[in-house]
Amino acid sequence: MIQGFKDFITRGNVIDLAVGIIIGAAFTAVVTSLVDNVINPIIAAIFGKPDLSDLWVWTLNNGGTPDDVSDDAVLSIGAFLTAIINFLIIAAAIYFIIVMPLNKLAERRKKGEPAPDEPVSPTEVELLTEIRDALKATPRA
Repeated sequence: MIQGFKDFITRGNVIDLAVGIIIGAAFTAVVTSLVDNVINPIIAAIFGKPDLSDLWVWTLNNGGTPDDVSDDAVLSIGAFLTAIINFLIIAAAIYFIIVMPLNKLAERRKKGEPAPDEPVSPTEVELLTEIRDALKATPRA
């Protein structure tokens, strides 16, 4: 039972997953800094606030007392738009910083290799060798 657990832990997939999670956490800090220090000031310059979460807020139902707003039904379009903008920023950062360079690297590595679906045609020398061998094997009349 212990050996099976050791085999599971030392498999490449588990180690790759652990490395991916650690890199993802570090990358999250970079993207959070980008949003907080670059994007939000631009949004503040345009809309007057660093994010849109306080814009377009409506209280639909006062569920509790005026002092207790925890039971209120609140519709917040601004918070939803802020979440969408943050998602798009993170997706763009991941694509342009990680995915695109890795795709370019993989493309450069495969440049010299034939495509797997593409049949490899024999060279002229191989064809001439086959013809010579076939002529030698044919009986002459």
